[in-house]
Amino acid sequence: MSHRKKVLLKIIILGDSGVGKTSLMNQYVSKRFTSQYKATIGADFLTKEIMVDDKLVTLQIWDTAGQERFQSLGVAFYRGADACMLTYDITNPKSFDSLDSWRQEFLVQAGPSDEDNFPFVVLGNKVDKEAERRVGKSKAAQWCKSKGGDAPVPHMQTSAKEAVQVEAAFLEAAKLALARDTGDDDIFIPETINLNNQQAAKQSGGCC
Repeated sequence: MSHRKKVLLKIIILGDSGVGKTSLMNQYVSKRFTSQYKATIGADFLTKEIMVDDKLVTLQIWDTAGQERFQSLGVAFYRGADACMLTYDITNPKSFDSLDSWRQEFLVQAGPSDEDNFPFVVLGNKVDKEAERRVGKSKAAQWCKSKGGDAPVPHMQTSAKEAVQVEAAFLEAAKLALARDTGDDDIFIPETINLNNQQAAKQSGGCC
């Protein structure tokens, strides 16, 4: 049996502490939300397989700490990223103002070959608190337009609590990353190994 072609994409979620990065990841991967806040220590990641345009894609989603004392760890986590999700809290203007520094730090640490067109997606999280909104959509849209290369940076209004636009946001990040990918870096991951499948052993030449 031939190996199925899979693509591994590394997605980084950045933003100030408390904007909902962990909640967005957990809602997307596990369909769960908790209102109890627990700061991420360093970084954590989850994986999820999805189909994008008939291609099987494994998303490796990295949730990074928003506290400044962990930012020195950034280079190890950002390196090799295929897309970055910049996240702010619509009720917290400071978290929006921080997007510039998060974006710049990512570009410095990750060192992508084409900074102007690297796949960023901006998320305005916590739209379930619309009555408390303090960051206007037009302001965020203008920021995204100013930071875009060939096109404005995609901007989505999300709610990890109510699962608003969460799947769409990660799918957008995956599509942007795939569009940028030349296809040379596709990873071939074997199907589930069957130790009784002698044919698979012959095809691999008996070598692991």
